Amino acid sequence: MAGGNFIAAAEGGEEYPGKLTRHVAITCIMAAMGGLIFGYDIGISGGVTSMAPFLRRFFMSVYRKQALNTSTNQYCKFNSQLLTLFTSSLYLAALLASVVASHVSKKSGRKKTMLLGGLFFLIGAALNAAAVHITMLILGRILLGFGVGFANQSVPIYLSEIAPYKYRGTFNVLFQLAITVGILIANIVNYLANKISGGWGWRVSLGGAAVPALVILFSSLFLSDSPSSLIDRGKADEAEQLLKKIRGVDNVKSEFKDLVEASEASKKVEKPWTNLFKVRKYRPQLILSALIPSFQQLTGINVVMFYAPVLFQTLGFGSNASLMSAVITGAVNVAATFISIYCTDRYGRRALLIWGGILMCVFQGVVAGLIGGKFGTTGAATVLPESYAILVVLCICVFVASFAFSWGPLGWLVPSEISPLEVRSAAQCVTVSMNMLFTFGVAQIFLKMLCGMKFGLFIFFGAFVFIMTLFVYFFVPETKNIPIEEMSRVWGEHCRGQERSRANASIKLTNVYVKTTSDEDLKNLSEKSPVL
Repeated sequence: MAGGNFIAAAEGGEEYPGKLTRHVAITCIMAAMGGLIFGYDIGISGGVTSMAPFLRRFFMSVYRKQALNTSTNQYCKFNSQLLTLFTSSLYLAALLASVVASHVSKKSGRKKTMLLGGLFFLIGAALNAAAVHITMLILGRILLGFGVGFANQSVPIYLSEIAPYKYRGTFNVLFQLAITVGILIANIVNYLANKISGGWGWRVSLGGAAVPALVILFSSLFLSDSPSSLIDRGKADEAEQLLKKIRGVDNVKSEFKDLVEASEASKKVEKPWTNLFKVRKYRPQLILSALIPSFQQLTGINVVMFYAPVLFQTLGFGSNASLMSAVITGAVNVAATFISIYCTDRYGRRALLIWGGILMCVFQGVVAGLIGGKFGTTGAATVLPESYAILVVLCICVFVASFAFSWGPLGWLVPSEISPLEVRSAAQCVTVSMNMLFTFGVAQIFLKMLCGMKFGLFIFFGAFVFIMTLFVYFFVPETKNIPIEEMSRVWGEHCRGQERSRANASIKLTNVYVKTTSDEDLKNLSEKSPVL
C-alpha cells in the first residue's frame, strides 16, 4: 500500500513510559462531550424543518408546498433558500469563529476555548427556543455556530495532546462518538416533540440544545489543560507535574523533554499562519488539513444527517415515519462508531478510510438507483411500498455506518495529529474552517440541488467519495502509534517511501521494456543513447 513503508520505522522508535490512567480516561471522555453540541445541532435541524407548526410560523411558502400538497414534484417540495439558510447560517458563523478560537486556544489554552464554546451554545439555544420571528431564529443559530466553532477548534487538539500516543486514535474517536450520540438524541427529541399537541414541540427541540451546552460548560470547568498548551504558555513546572499525573509514572523525562523542545521550536516561529501557508515543509500538513475536512463533507453525509426527515418525506414517508427513520439512521451512526474505536489504533487510519470510502461509494450508487427507479426524473408524488421503503432505509443505513467507522471520526483525528506544535492551532483552524465552509455550502444548496439533480445528486456525491478514496490510497500516510511530538518525521518517511515506490516502478518498467524489445532495436537505441 502506498505510504506504508515508514510504519516499521515509526513503530520502532522510542517508547515513552506510562500507562493508561483513570485520570486520562475520565478527562478524555469529559472533553469529548464537546462533540454533543455539534451532533445535536446536526440532528435537530432536519427534524425541526420538517415539522408543520415550525414551517407555518417561519416558512409559509414551504408549508404550503409540503403540508397542503401544492407541489407535485417530490424532489422540490422543500426547496427554499431561506429555509436552508436557517440550517446553514450556523456553519458560516462557526467558520468565522474558528479563526478567533485558534488565537484563544493558543494564548489562553484549550480549556478556556471549550468553556467559551459551551457558553455561546447555551445562549444560542435560549434564543432559538424563544424565537418569535426569523431574525431572532437566525441570530440564535449564529451564536450556536460560535459555540460549535470554539468546541471543534479545541476538543480534537486537546484529545490528541493529552491521550497516550498508543491510545490517541481511540480517545479522539470519542469526539465523533459524542457527535453521533448528539445526532441520535436530537432525532429522538424530534420524534417525541412532534407528538406534542399545541404546535410548540419545535421549541422543545431547539431549546434542548441547552442540555449538551451545559454538559461541555461544566465538564470544561473540571478539566486540566494539556501539557503541550501549558508548556507553550510558560508553565513548564505545572506541565511536568500534570504529565506525571496523567501518565501514572514519575519518569516522564523523555516525553517532557520532547514536549519542551517542540514548544521551543514553535516559539521560534513568530508567524504560524504565514509559515503554515508559505514554508514548504508544512505544505503536506496544510494540504491534508484542508482536503480531509472538505472531502468529509463531500461524502454527502450531512445530506442524510441534516435532512434525514426531509429526505424521507421526499421519498413518500409520512411525518412520524420519516422522523422514526431518522432515529434508526442515528442509532446506526452511533453503533458503527464503536467499530472505529476498536479498529483505529489496531488496523490504522488508512485502512478504515479506504474501506469506508469503497462502501459509501457503492451504496450511494444503489440509493440513487432505487430513488431514480421509483420517482424517475419527474418526481411524481407516490407512496413507496413497505418492502421498497425498508430497502431504501437499509441502504442509507449501510452508507451511514460506513461513514461512521471511517471518514466521520478520522476526518477529525488525522488533521488534529499531523501538525507540529508551532503550527498546530493554525492547522486545526484550517481544518475547522474548511469543514464549516463545506458544511455551509452543502447545507445551503442541497435542497436546490435535490430539486435540480434529482436522484443524480447521490451519484454526484458518490463521485467525490471515489476521488477521495484514491487520494487516501496514494497520498495519506499512516499515523498509527506515532507520538504526536515525532509526527514531523512521518512526512520524511512517507516521501522517501513514495520516491522508492516510483523508483521501483521505473525499474520494473525498464525491465519490461528491455524484455519485450528485440536485440536489433536495443542495439539501434544504444547507439543513439549513451545511457543505454
